[in-house]
Amino acid sequence: MSTAMNFSSKSFTPRPPDKGAFPLDHFGECSAFKERFMECLRRSGYESAACRQSAMAYLECRMDRQLMANEPLEKLGFKDLINEKSEEKPEQS
Repeated sequence: MSTAMNFSSKSFTPRPPDKGAFPLDHFGECSAFKERFMECLRRSGYESAACRQSAMAYLECRMDRQLMANEPLEKLGFKDLINEKSEEKPEQS
């Protein structure tokens, strides 16, 4: 029995992954945010939960500069921080 594959029957069109890979920040547009996050990690003994504000700011920077796909921050796990941020701002009438 032959298990030969016929590669000419279908063409494969590659597409980028939905998540997990994004362009590098070649121009260092978000390097200040990254450095703040890394410094926070070092200060906290690499406890990432203590640095969620810095992580959120870094991801916002990347999204603003099209270095990653725009996603709602709630979907990225920052819903509680967004709620805190909106509670801090007084309502303007």
